[in-house]
Amino acid sequence: MYALLSTALAGLLFLPLLLSSLYPYALQDLGAFVSIFFQARKLRRRERKVPYFTVLDRFLEQARKVPDKPFLLFKDQVLSYAEVDRRSSRAARALQTNGRLKQGDCVALFLGNEPAFVWLWLALAKLGCSVACLNINIRSKSLFHIFKCSGATVLIADPGLDAAVQEILPSLQKENVKIFYLSRESTTNGIESLNDKIEICSDEPIPESFRSDVKAKTPALYIYTSGTTGLPKAAVINHRRLSLASTALTMSGVTSEDIVYTPLPLYHSAALMIGLQGCIEQGATCALRQKFSASQFWDDCRKYNVTVIQYIGEVLRYLCSVPKKDSDRNHNVRMAIGNGLRADVWREFLERFGDIKIYEFYAATEGNIAFINYSQKIGAVGRMNYFQRKLIQYHLIQYDVEKDEPVRDANGHCIKVKKGEPGLLVSKITALSPFSGYAGDQNQTEKKKLRDVFQKGDQYFNSGDLLMIDHDNFIYFHDRVGDTFRWKGENVATTEVADIVGLVEFVQEVNLYGVPVPDHEGRLGMATIRLKEGKEFDGERMYRHVLDYLPNYARPRFIRIQEEIEVTSTFKQRKVTLVKEGFDPAVVRDPMYFLDETELRYVPMTQTIYDAIREKKRKL
Repeated sequence: MYALLSTALAGLLFLPLLLSSLYPYALQDLGAFVSIFFQARKLRRRERKVPYFTVLDRFLEQARKVPDKPFLLFKDQVLSYAEVDRRSSRAARALQTNGRLKQGDCVALFLGNEPAFVWLWLALAKLGCSVACLNINIRSKSLFHIFKCSGATVLIADPGLDAAVQEILPSLQKENVKIFYLSRESTTNGIESLNDKIEICSDEPIPESFRSDVKAKTPALYIYTSGTTGLPKAAVINHRRLSLASTALTMSGVTSEDIVYTPLPLYHSAALMIGLQGCIEQGATCALRQKFSASQFWDDCRKYNVTVIQYIGEVLRYLCSVPKKDSDRNHNVRMAIGNGLRADVWREFLERFGDIKIYEFYAATEGNIAFINYSQKIGAVGRMNYFQRKLIQYHLIQYDVEKDEPVRDANGHCIKVKKGEPGLLVSKITALSPFSGYAGDQNQTEKKKLRDVFQKGDQYFNSGDLLMIDHDNFIYFHDRVGDTFRWKGENVATTEVADIVGLVEFVQEVNLYGVPVPDHEGRLGMATIRLKEGKEFDGERMYRHVLDYLPNYARPRFIRIQEEIEVTSTFKQRKVTLVKEGFDPAVVRDPMYFLDETELRYVPMTQTIYDAIREKKRKL
């Protein structure tokens, strides 16, 4: 009997070794699934509460539990959970009185990174209002569009953005929009100050009855995404999705003892939904930076004793491009969480800055599928987890880049790719993985749905991204498809930029696309244009136009002149060859121009400029 027990015990001890030998990632896969399972169960318990338990309720729990704990660090300010709670209550009362707000209303925030963004969002949540997070780089027609599609009735703006607000002020006034500047006074007709009104209000807690109608599917945020075509779209983020996103830091191992550094803009989902709200979920501290600075990054980490950093791929590359210092490893950062990190930058970052755990993830603001590289495999965005596949149906399907559409078989169904081949990521739309779509744009919502994918009547979310799964089941990002490119962490819709470039009087037709730049993340905007008959290209005129109407990241840095713009048999503009040829004067025989910010005009593209860009002597 003793021998039998000894043998059984030895077998149990040997089992993990056998499993790790045959299935080296099995325990990691199981651990990740268990973490997801427990987080999902916790969220389900909260959903059953009446009224519905939101991220705001979690914040209020933390404010009661650890009132004096630092919640926000910004410049030299330290704001505790209790202090932010009090400020948000004052703001809620001021907005309810002066903005005439009620449950279900939407308010647009046109603000950069600062504590006021946080306590205004919490204030509006206390009133049962949703928040439209406007990108502060958007201007003119696009700015008014993103405001209007959210259905917002109130706009709160940084007075430093006065020029942008003034540009759309007549349109806002026609819509009877209430406008506030986050200041103690306003000298602009039609715009009121807000800070002075907040200061005189009570900081008593806001009654739950003010938000009694909030449910899981009630819109909480509108986050703007370029998607694949057209003007920016407002992705609808309901309270259930918000709660789910706030657990991302928890599943990565962030605890209440961590200090999370967020130099990314709060109007994007990564900083607001994952970073800030992840800190609320865990009761951690969030260190905010007004604008990312590669030269000040590690000084901030040391100043705030940061243990976790958020990034997009460009952030870590910028850090690696700063001249080396003896203090490069003098920090307490133990973890980095983000997306868009190239494998070569990943290796360089670890070699230079030390043993930091990097959790790369893949997700889309409006998407219904996400992956996280819990194995920390360099270059991967996640793993094809057996357990996850049992809950969420996703596939990679063949995609015709030239025709810009999925490949279908004789029966009209999509075709799955083999391992090792890139394919379009699609995820089935179900109750467990829903797609909420875009506010005020049913047409664009429908465009993101693929129907009859594998059988008649099914519906899948079209991610617009090509991914690849290798033979070890690791998932890698391959490329974007359609009419979108990404530069400096921003998605750029080519249709929108082409429409704006096409407004210049000498332009007849525009083909806009993104081109890769050596040793840079993303793609840089390039426009191929056809001139009107008898017209010549005016570099100064074009420069002034794109400066007035486009944010920096969306301005086409290169312009190529062609007599005719080639189209497909279905009259779609051909882009594949243009993208491959790029902006190399040795390859492109057409006239080309470069946006020169020193000369304040588009100048003829030369081999000297091209070489300077390749050698990183020209800043892009």
